[in-house]
Amino acid sequence: MSVKTSEIPVTTERDSDAAYGLLLERIVNLSIAPGALLNEQSLADDLDYGRTPVREALARLAADRFVTILPRRGVIVAPITFEEVLAMFEARETIECGVAYIAATRVTDDDLEEMRRLVTTADAARVTGDSEDFLLADHAVHTFLVHMIKNPILQEAAERLLAHNLRFWRLYWRDRPVSPDAMLSHAPLIAAVESKDSRTAEEAMRHHLRASSQLVQLLFVR
Repeated sequence: MSVKTSEIPVTTERDSDAAYGLLLERIVNLSIAPGALLNEQSLADDLDYGRTPVREALARLAADRFVTILPRRGVIVAPITFEEVLAMFEARETIECGVAYIAATRVTDDDLEEMRRLVTTADAARVTGDSEDFLLADHAVHTFLVHMIKNPILQEAAERLLAHNLRFWRLYWRDRPVSPDAMLSHAPLIAAVESKDSRTAEEAMRHHLRASSQLVQLLFVR
């Protein structure tokens, strides 16, 4: 049975989704700084969308904890506090250790080839000390790992956490000298996934995240 092209529904991106994506990108790359006060009409004019899509996008960003809606005062970009960062790492450990465990049971040869490529890119950035290149490569490694297991529920939760993570580390590197020692290697993680050892993969991810968390705690203690 043939189906006419005209009968196939075409899915188009809603304006509110597009506005969400644009605002999220600006918040994560710090074009809109933590603590900045947002004006709904100004954003609508800037993004060339109506106020309703922008309002819906802001509500979604608030639900994802990227902005805070203050009654009678407006909307601000969520500040990055010590407590919020520790909570983020706790959530990442809970989710990503499970992701690593599952990934080790499902990894394919094609997955491993892509993982090796991404880790090599991250290692190259560690050598050059380019913090932005490293952050993007690190983000790609963690994002690819969660995509590997093909679980949309875990993927949605992990992607939101990883966006918070990327925003934090950009702020971390913005005002301090680059230290390659703070750019953690993914070698133990990929070795564990490659061996298809779920327990070792889970522990490699746990060690990786706890080492990152310790760096953060040193930052806030200083």
